Amino acid sequence: MDRRTDSPSGVQVTIDRKVYANGLCTLKGLHFAAAPGEFVALVGPSGSGKTTVLNIVAGLDTRFEGQVQRATAARLGFMFQEPRLLPWLTVEQNIELVLNPLPPTQRQERRAHLQALLAQVGLQDFRTAYPGALSGGMQRRLALVRAFVIQPELLLMDEPFLSLDEPTAEQLRQQLLALWQQTGSTILFVTHHLREALMLADRVLFLSARPAHLILEQPVTAARPRTMVQMGALEQLLLHQYPELLSGVLA
Repeated sequence: MDRRTDSPSGVQVTIDRKVYANGLCTLKGLHFAAAPGEFVALVGPSGSGKTTVLNIVAGLDTRFEGQVQRATAARLGFMFQEPRLLPWLTVEQNIELVLNPLPPTQRQERRAHLQALLAQVGLQDFRTAYPGALSGGMQRRLALVRAFVIQPELLLMDEPFLSLDEPTAEQLRQQLLALWQQTGSTILFVTHHLREALMLADRVLFLSARPAHLILEQPVTAARPRTMVQMGALEQLLLHQYPELLSGVLA
């Protein structure tokens, strides 16, 4: 069951059960919410169903028991583990794909905003370049602009900085935070990187192993801007208190 309401642009997720066709139960009794404008990170062991949660929230997977409550007409953005760019389209054309479904007036407004976004992430000189001419970090920046150009009210991010070297990932984290603060989007951010979650999020939700449910909710009250070094201390504190936390066990 997949029910949406015209509530504000936050989201409330109730997944009583998610079972695949082969009988595998991946999510059970998972309940959480994100307030409008809140940045929430999901951390859990590999295979615990974090990506499935995002697909359910996005409406891409409706075969589950429970409900998702979010504004029906809310603009939704999704950033995946890979940039998912069309190689035969230029930088600008890849971004304009997500603008085409918008009403004409909104499309013109967003198109005007596009140039400012490209400049903000350092891609203003690559508007007519093709994805194959861009480095991996530049392709992720392009995917980030594509996610934000519609000014999403809800943005789902599935390990978007996976496999990047740390300096490039850190640059992208800072650009993400700047764009989030400008737009006020509600963000659900999946990562396996605990320190990254603590550095970015207002709250970190820890999932158990499969069938996944919520085992710990950790508010992050440190003032922004935060550093990865600063968050390393909080990471060590959490792992000292809960040594098996990243394995999905609260012990």
